[in-house]
This record gives sequence, structure tokens and C-alpha cells, in this order.
Amino acid sequence: MSFGYQVLGFGSGGAGAGPLLFDYLVVAGGAGSGSANVSHSYASGGGGAGGSLTGTSNELVAGNSLTIDVGAGGAADTNGENSSITGTSLTTITCTGGGAGGASDDLGSNGGSGGGGGAGPDGSGGDGVAGPPRQGYDGGTGAWGGHTTGGGGGGASEVGQDFQPSNTGGNGGDGNTTTIRGSSETYAGGGGGGAGYSGKAGTYGGGGAGGGGDGGAGGAGGDANTGGGGGGSKGGYGGATGGSGIIIMKIANAIYSGTTTGSPNVDTSSVVGYTILTYTGDGTYTT
Repeated sequence: MSFGYQVLGFGSGGAGAGPLLFDYLVVAGGAGSGSANVSHSYASGGGGAGGSLTGTSNELVAGNSLTIDVGAGGAADTNGENSSITGTSLTTITCTGGGAGGASDDLGSNGGSGGGGGAGPDGSGGDGVAGPPRQGYDGGTGAWGGHTTGGGGGGASEVGQDFQPSNTGGNGGDGNTTTIRGSSETYAGGGGGGAGYSGKAGTYGGGGAGGGGDGGAGGAGGDANTGGGGGGSKGGYGGATGGSGIIIMKIANAIYSGTTTGSPNVDTSSVVGYTILTYTGDGTYTT
């Protein structure tokens, strides 16, 4: 007669608690839009959203300290900062900050999602990180002449829109939707493109779902802790800032250690059986 044996995982929650794994959402800082108060003072492109990744970690070692680094949003003409989770036994998870929107006559910058191009002879959008895994999409193209509009910044789920007829800026690309905290939430939308200049009106592009700022005379900033890109501006105005990133970890209660730094929000009620840590600033978690 043979006997079967089941090998139980030993996590920080004790014998049989299961493997040390967690689900995550990591979003980098969104980029600033371009400044449209330089060169020919034409409209600027929207900032690209911060890169966004979701998934499940590799199996960890009990007592390992994980470092949580939440990227800041970029100022005007500046890429967003990377966000990451690192640790000795963890396969590092890093998202790239969004690419800045193009200023007048400038290309959009490459980033997690690409920045929208500024109004000019070559207003191409920047590239997003195609992966694998993909973090975001490219920015839209801006144009001048009969348009003088900026392209929309790329978002985590779609490209930024190119300039549109009748002097209309491109919309920012939409972000990704997640239910990691129980309810549906959207992160990492691109900034809308700017439009017009002194003496010429235009219609601004809208920000992408997930915190992207709308285009405007000075552009609207991306929403904090969404990784949204800043909205593009009208000629003669400065650009807008991108939104800061966020990191969320969903950990089974049976293996949750309770040891953190950096004052994350600790939620034990939204998803039955899980503790959800939300970091809007840097910190640590010990497995």
C-alpha cells in the first residue's frame, strides 16, 4: 500500500499558510507636458503616463525586506520618475516614468508611455515601453501651419491621439483599469494635447482616463498618485506637471507579516481574506 504526502508551504503566517506571494500594481510617475513659451510659441504635447504593471510576485523568503520606491511626477518638459519594488529574493518590478510632452517644435520624449509631440515641423510622439511586458503606449503627433496643436500623451492602455482638424489637440490615451483593491479603478492616463497660440484660438485635448490632465492655456496637472501625464498648453504658456505614481500590494492574511515602514494605507476590509497595502510614498515591507 502506498501513502500520499502533501507538502505544505511555510510562510510568515506559520505552517500551512502557503507560499509567500503577493499581487501588485506598480505605476510610475507621469510626465510633465511641454512648455509652449519657447521657440515659435506654438502649442505643446501632453505628458505621457507613467508605466504600469500588474501581476503576482515570485515566491519570496520569510524575513526579506522589500523596498518600495514610488516615483514623483515630472515637472514641465521633464519625464516622470520610475517606481519599483526590490528585494533580495524578489524578481525586481520596475516601471518607467512617463515621457515628457514636446515643447514648441519638439518631439515627445520616450518613457513608460510616450509624450505627445509639440506643434512643429516634426512633432512626432515619444515611444512607450512595449515590453514584454508592455508598460504603456506611444504619444500622438502634433502639427503646425493650419493646426498648431499638440499630440496627446500615451496612456497605459492606448496611444495618445494625433492632432485633429480645426486646430484641436489630441486626447491623451486612457490608462489601465484594475480591481486589486476590490472596486474598479483606472491609472496611468496620458495628458491631453495643447492648442493655439496668441491670436489663434484652439480646442484643447482631454486627458486620458486614469488621471491624465486636460490641455489648457497652461495645461492641467496629472492627478496625484495615478501616474497621469500633464496636459499640454497653448503657445506662450508653460507646461503642467505629471501626477505621482502609486504602488499597491495585495497579500493573503495568512502570510501577512504586519511589518512596514513609510506609513502605507493598510486595508483589511475591501477584499475578504487579504490585506492591501497602498504606498503613495517610499517605504518597506518585510515578508
